[in-house]
Amino acid sequence: MTRHHWIRRSRGLVTLAAAAVLALGGATAPALAAAPAASGTSPAAPASGPEVNYQDPVSAAPPVSRPATRHCTVTVLRHDFGNTISDPPYATTVTPPAACAGPWTKVVMNWSGSIKGRQYDRLAGVWLGGAEIFRTSTPEPDDKGISWNVDKDITEFTPLLRHPQQLQVELGNVVNSTYTGVFHMRITFTYYLADTRHPAARTADQVLPVSDTTPGAQPWFQLGKGQSASKSLTFPRDLTSARLELYARGGGCDEQWFDDVPDDLAATAPDYLCGGGPYREVLVSVDGRPAGLAQPYPVVYSGGIVPTLWRPVPAIDQFRTLAYDLDLTPFAGVLADGRAHTLTLTPYGADDTWTVGGSLFLGTDHGRAHTSGAVTSDTLAATPTVTTKETKQGDGGTDVAVGTHRDWSISGYVDTSHGRVTTTVRQAYSYSNDDVVSATGQSQRVRQRDAGTTTVTTRGAGTQRAERSTWSYPIDVDSDVASLVDDNNYALSATVTQGRVLTDSVREGAYGPWRTTATTDDRLTATGELAKKNGVVQTADGTSTERYHGTTDDGSCWTRALRAAHGWITSDRGSLVPGGCGR
Repeated sequence: MTRHHWIRRSRGLVTLAAAAVLALGGATAPALAAAPAASGTSPAAPASGPEVNYQDPVSAAPPVSRPATRHCTVTVLRHDFGNTISDPPYATTVTPPAACAGPWTKVVMNWSGSIKGRQYDRLAGVWLGGAEIFRTSTPEPDDKGISWNVDKDITEFTPLLRHPQQLQVELGNVVNSTYTGVFHMRITFTYYLADTRHPAARTADQVLPVSDTTPGAQPWFQLGKGQSASKSLTFPRDLTSARLELYARGGGCDEQWFDDVPDDLAATAPDYLCGGGPYREVLVSVDGRPAGLAQPYPVVYSGGIVPTLWRPVPAIDQFRTLAYDLDLTPFAGVLADGRAHTLTLTPYGADDTWTVGGSLFLGTDHGRAHTSGAVTSDTLAATPTVTTKETKQGDGGTDVAVGTHRDWSISGYVDTSHGRVTTTVRQAYSYSNDDVVSATGQSQRVRQRDAGTTTVTTRGAGTQRAERSTWSYPIDVDSDVASLVDDNNYALSATVTQGRVLTDSVREGAYGPWRTTATTDDRLTATGELAKKNGVVQTADGTSTERYHGTTDDGSCWTRALRAAHGWITSDRGSLVPGGCGR
């Protein structure tokens, strides 16, 4: 993947034959009940440093839990991705195993691979029946080779998993005399059967893909500056609810969109700075009418900013990318009219490529053939009001302050077999980004804060229920390019602090208490430096800490704290408490 202009110019040096492996579940992750009190006692790192040799990365996030039920594991893909940059996605067919035909209490996907040689980090995705079930980016290998795996709970796709479906995998890669790494990939699905202690999972009635179905095309939508993606869809006539699961990642200059600067400032140092400003959002529209917003997480790829930042603790969201949930139920009554409707995805502020797509999860009425309804109010504006202030400093540098906020709501009703059901989605959030940019553009000090709340309230048949989700995505980046002559002569250093804080809660009735159902508090700080002279590494080092505290997918409370130096874990402490974090 390419990043800012200076990294494009020095792309060969930034990859530096690096490895990045994530163990978020499965055989390479510690068992849930065995988060070590003190571990990571690896051999001392060799003098060559973490750009050549470091231990397999370890994340503080919890692995996917596995129920103790009868199960079947099926290898659904085993494929080598060599020079695939111009190829259509790899395709095969997935059929549910006869020995575990369902119903299932859980279905878990495992994405694992190995690679050796020299290669960039690549964006990858997996689709089932046209619906994107997984998005990730790959590690950068060393000459000896590395392997990694990532697990994901894909139970919500049960409506598709019940029947044979096409599986597509997109992993565009370049292999030539310089970039030699071939990705040897394997995907398994494990189907866990329901029993008396583990009931069948409750899922949506239908899953509708939001993807590019053009034969031979990549299923996701790749959008340039100012572009949107539109998809014509026809919904069930008995529709009662609709939830969009959206993936969105920036590329090129927008890989690190959070340190982009205004266009006029970027023009003064095009080798170091990218334009467009730092604010991004993705607007979802239905038939041209604003229907929802996603605020993207500030992801850093495994080769991002300074590669030694992420060895061995990867950045948050680097390998297991979380999708964004948008409730479109206020539009359900309109979408159920049997006509085709247009869903449009528009990244705001994009200065380079954005890769977007996802899936719609639909609820239907089991007691009525046709539902109907209307959108009664919609205050969501199509574009935000963003303020930008540039203040010149005495040393020739510039302080850039960017901010915005939104407070909007959308309401609509559906007439169902149970009567009229009204849904209101309300979102309020604030965003700020302060960036101190040096006169030459070689130094940046970024402080970004993005936090908000989305509340979905449902009223009908004399009842009321509200679901509330809050998020906070803080990130601080101090980066310096002390020198940059060419691919063999440069000096980079950076410190990055990032977090992801999420809380989900529910309330029964109009005045009942809020009850917390899930929490995530994941915070990471990393430092890295990398320097080369006449092709010889002069400095390569990094340190990092990560602390995760929150609920697991089965409701337990997971805490884990990692500390790393010189490419090796020096402290690993954790605990697992059944029953949740609030008890």
